[in-house]
Amino acid sequence: MTRLALTLGAIYGLLAVALGAFGAHGLAVRVPAERLATWSTGADYLGLHALALLAVGALLALRPDARLLVLAAVCLAAGALVFSGSLFVLVLSGERWWGGVTPFGGLTLIAGWALLAIGVWRAFGARRD
Repeated sequence: MTRLALTLGAIYGLLAVALGAFGAHGLAVRVPAERLATWSTGADYLGLHALALLAVGALLALRPDARLLVLAAVCLAAGALVFSGSLFVLVLSGERWWGGVTPFGGLTLIAGWALLAIGVWRAFGARRD
């Protein structure tokens, strides 16, 4: 899971920059400002969670047996994909119902951060060596 978290973190980072630039330069003349702001939110969250995945991957390199960290990585990866992805599709398609998908990604991100907090507390707590 360490390799996957680190790889997804790098890919999400790449996509955040590329999609952010596309929004600023390619969509600016094609979509209304409100939808452009939605695009920007998707890119921002994708970039933020790219960094989070890189951090979780680094922690997993130290503690590969920490199951809560694995679950955190899964939730952060899936949540970022659903949250940001639904915003990108909403902007490109104009179909407002995609906005109803976004909260599921957000809840998954919240779960990922909670699992990360608990997982770090447990994995890096006082050692009984």
